[in-house]
Amino acid sequence: MIALLQRVSQARVEVAGEAVGAIGAGLLVLFCAEPDDTEALAEKMLAKILKLRIFNDDHGKMNRSVQDMGGGLLLVSQFTLAADTKGGNRPGFTGAANPVLGEALFNHFVAQARSQHPTVQCGRFATEMQVHLVNDGPITIPIRLSA
Repeated sequence: MIALLQRVSQARVEVAGEAVGAIGAGLLVLFCAEPDDTEALAEKMLAKILKLRIFNDDHGKMNRSVQDMGGGLLLVSQFTLAADTKGGNRPGFTGAANPVLGEALFNHFVAQARSQHPTVQCGRFATEMQVHLVNDGPITIPIRLSA
């Protein structure tokens, strides 16, 4: 399972020009399930994301989590995080979970996030989306967990 976190001062995701999710300060999380991933791994990923201390405290030190600072989560599925670029010029995506598993794990991840965090918005699975963000820092953190 792969997540790419971007600390943002604001972010939104649009489908066909319509905003389907938006947050102020918080985390934009690009989420990719891989073939051997499980719901338990998605829960472990969420726990890591919610506790990761990448927001500044009163002294300007990254010492606060998204939960500590009351920030939002904008969750967006993105199978391209599993791109294999080793050969040729066209990436392969066989490292991503099939769409049925990917959607099930993304939906589970979103449901768990909504049960544990007050502000959760999301994009739409398997839909062409435009993601707009103001990266704060910039801070961008990749996380990869394996089953």
